[in-house]
Amino acid sequence: MPIVGGVTAPDTTTRRHRNGPPEPYDFRRPMTIAREHARIVEMAFETFARQWATQLTSRLRVMAQIDLDKLEMVTYAEYIDTLDPHTTLVLFTADETRSTSILQIPSPTTMIWIDYILGGPGLEREENPRELTEIETALFKSLLESSLADMRYAFSSITPMTPSLRGIQYNPQFVQAVPANEAVLIATFALTVAERTTAATMMFAADALLNPLKAGEAAADPSASQMEEARISFDRLRLSMNDVPLDVGVQLNSITVRPRDIYSMEIGDVIELRHGAAHPLRIVVEGRTIGHGVPGNNGKQLAVKVTDTKRES
Repeated sequence: MPIVGGVTAPDTTTRRHRNGPPEPYDFRRPMTIAREHARIVEMAFETFARQWATQLTSRLRVMAQIDLDKLEMVTYAEYIDTLDPHTTLVLFTADETRSTSILQIPSPTTMIWIDYILGGPGLEREENPRELTEIETALFKSLLESSLADMRYAFSSITPMTPSLRGIQYNPQFVQAVPANEAVLIATFALTVAERTTAATMMFAADALLNPLKAGEAAADPSASQMEEARISFDRLRLSMNDVPLDVGVQLNSITVRPRDIYSMEIGDVIELRHGAAHPLRIVVEGRTIGHGVPGNNGKQLAVKVTDTKRES
């Protein structure tokens, strides 16, 4: 997928082929996305596209496919200049900053979807673009609210989202979602519904998606004070663990017997352990052998003299 500014190279095996003249790039005003950030944002939009296609297929009752065609960073003014004078602009808020985002769908496509919702065959009318009626607006909002709700899952790896529909506009020049010179991320989708393909776009303020990713990187790289605090905590934990009481025992080699041998056991019976008299005993802590020793005594108490501390792997 091409990312404006040369962030990622096209992948012709998995992306749509795009023909056309080269796009201009102003090196005096770099509008680029870090490669690692671009891929994360791209994956979120691709996930949303798949879920959106499933919603449309279910609601319109025709096959729908949505592919992410392009992701770019431009200014808001540049984005508005690329839109048709009359198009359907869905204004919504999603991220924690409550910044206004836009989902743009061509007006003819909107009317075809309305026809499908009303049970029609999806006829394309030969008429000038117009605003939706009150009933059409209610149906269209119902369709979009269920689709936008999927953003909560799609963008969960970036930032928590609670999409809320704010309204629908039709003239891009009258919509001031963010300041004109503010950087925005534009995702361009290829919408294919019942073999009709058109393009739609989704706009987010760049800071709304990129700042959480930058904050996550900062949290992943601890500062010197954080490293020192972690070292002190580890030393305290190690010292505390040194005082935890443990049960230590010594064991001979075990043998296998049958239940009838245990049942018939009486006082005075001798059990052969098959443990050589010269073989060391195992020193055991919590079922694990931590060393070996030989039996002895310490005054009037039995004791074990440690011969090695070879631990089991």
